[in-house]
Amino acid sequence: MSASFVTIPFCRDSDFVNRGDILEQIHQRCSEPASRVALVGLGGVGKSQLAIEFAHRIAAGPADTWVFWVHAGTQARVEEGFTAIAHAVKLAGRNQPKANIPQLVYGWLSNEGNGRWMIILDSADDRDVFYGVSSDREGQPLAKYLPQSRNGSIIVTTRDKDLAFRLTGNHRNIIEVGPMSQADALTLLQKKLRQLSETDAAANLVQALDYIPLAISQAAAYIQARAPRSSVEEYLAKFREGERKKARLLGYDAGDLRRDGGASNAILTTWQISFDHIRSKRPTAADLLSLMSFFDRQGILESLLKPPKADDDDVAILRYFCLVTISEVGDGFEMHGLVQLSTRKWLEASGQQEKFKQQFVARMAASFPTGAYGNWATCQRLFAHVEAAAEYRPVEGEVEEAWATLLYNGAWYAWLQGRYDVAERMARKAMRTHEKRLGREDKRTLDSMSLFASVLRDKGIWKEAEKLEAQVMETRKMKLGADHPDTLTSMANLASTLWNQGRWDEAEKLEVQVMETRKTKLGADHPSTLTSMANLASTYRNQGRWDEAEKLFVQVMETSKTKLGADHPDTLTSMNNLAFTWRGQGRHIDALALMKECAQTRQRVLGPEHPHTLSSLAAVGQWRS
Repeated sequence: MSASFVTIPFCRDSDFVNRGDILEQIHQRCSEPASRVALVGLGGVGKSQLAIEFAHRIAAGPADTWVFWVHAGTQARVEEGFTAIAHAVKLAGRNQPKANIPQLVYGWLSNEGNGRWMIILDSADDRDVFYGVSSDREGQPLAKYLPQSRNGSIIVTTRDKDLAFRLTGNHRNIIEVGPMSQADALTLLQKKLRQLSETDAAANLVQALDYIPLAISQAAAYIQARAPRSSVEEYLAKFREGERKKARLLGYDAGDLRRDGGASNAILTTWQISFDHIRSKRPTAADLLSLMSFFDRQGILESLLKPPKADDDDVAILRYFCLVTISEVGDGFEMHGLVQLSTRKWLEASGQQEKFKQQFVARMAASFPTGAYGNWATCQRLFAHVEAAAEYRPVEGEVEEAWATLLYNGAWYAWLQGRYDVAERMARKAMRTHEKRLGREDKRTLDSMSLFASVLRDKGIWKEAEKLEAQVMETRKMKLGADHPDTLTSMANLASTLWNQGRWDEAEKLEVQVMETRKTKLGADHPSTLTSMANLASTYRNQGRWDEAEKLFVQVMETSKTKLGADHPDTLTSMNNLAFTWRGQGRHIDALALMKECAQTRQRVLGPEHPHTLSSLAAVGQWRS
């Protein structure tokens, strides 16, 4: 007998990239009697291309083997595939009007005298195709017609890991196919474009495309179609312009001779087929996917999804379809960024994007605390999701107000972390939204203006900061009174901005007033009082009043250690200030020792890249020399 490939619809791919040992794994498992192997992964990761290459390698091998390709997207396509097998091997009775073709093929495949065979069930993504019943087959599901014959093997490509297990009967027979390695992705892009001179841009592009083979092929087709006016670098620049441009590029469908004629070559459409399937089978799982698509792609904590936790069955189906994975820590999930984008565009097309966007914002607003020091551990875990939320402004309504509060808290944390550009963007959006919804004199609006001004001050934009702080101060005086804590805070902020501009006499006047009022209203050891004492001491130092500055700084540092703790950022600021004061007094050894302690603690508490850490480290380096 000679090998027959008449039912295989694809030629060999000259651009194929051998991805590690996947083909070797298929070969080893198919060499066992009655073997069944499943390639499982997202749509577009190259499962069918691997199966095509393996089939051609079998064809080129020494052993005579029948190889049959069956499109398995629907029951009708599977039955067409069985009919093609019947014709290929010239089964008797196949042309009878009431012939049970699957039963005839089953009998032929079960007969070891007919030689070795291999069937590829491609795109077997719907379990009802194989386990749903049909009156035409006497109530038997199609899975019953897949024999476990010693002389045959079955290879399945599927997006559904649960179906893969049902068809193969063993998790050991499942080979998970993920995105490419960077090296393989670059090789694929180079083969598709024939030449690749923009190496840095190419590396950035395949990373932006999540190393998904279909997305890379799609991008290459787009670039080639517009050559020589288009390039990798130009495509990448367009891709980074924004979500709408990105979706337009990923919707490009150039056609592929090695994909089923009914399958789209646009990666977004490819994944949306999975979304539609999940929605039809389990709507609650589709809702969970929809919500998850708005989070940052990593660290999607289970606690954020559905109190008290996401439904296990909903999570399971998303994992079976490789749309989400469990995070390494095990308390949350991760997704591919392009899968999230595809989900959002799918929601937009069905008019549901705003619904799930608002759910996401509401959950984040309820979960993300203020940026105060005691909340930093929680803020750190959730902050990437706040950055994502900053791009998803809801339409007018209560959720818009929650969005502004979320960004206010996020800006507060980013400001204290020294991420001033991020803090400025968030604080500006929070301020404008609060002002639009609540009016300029509302407490939340004034808080947002105050925070925005503080960020501007730390960025050195002093005139704009001063204008805002003066406005906040006057409004608070009028609405709350001159000795209200919020009014005093705005006076202290204005004094700090004046101090940064070298207007020390004006700053001193405000700082003394704030300090004395806080001592009376809050107590001498209250954190706010200590802050005002530190501000006044800084002014004394800049005026050359070293002894007065030192006395206040020592008092602030010692009280802060007791009240706040030795590691609190405010305590570290007082250590930093005292070290500079000692340096100015000529106490170089004492100053260097204290600054070294401050720098080391700041590295541990704030991180090595925080502006305050860098400032202390720079001082240590300068003072040593």
